Amino acid sequence: LVFDKTAMNFNPLAAMAGKVTIAQVERLVEPGELDPSQIHLPGVFVQRIVCTGPQDKRIEKRTVREVSV
Repeated sequence: LVFDKTAMNFNPLAAMAGKVTIAQVERLVEPGELDPSQIHLPGVFVQRIVCTGPQDKRIEKRTVREVSV
């Protein structure tokens, strides 16, 4: 697995500590397509994979308001 941005902070440790790790992935690649030095969590720690395809990222929403002067 390769994590993006802040997901790398805690996710690899949690996955290594769990009895069963289920990875929700947007894209699967063939073995050998990724540089081994870029892998954040080796596949030996993942027991199940769910490929969902591209997802909308609705974690943060920017809100602005007009300032009256």
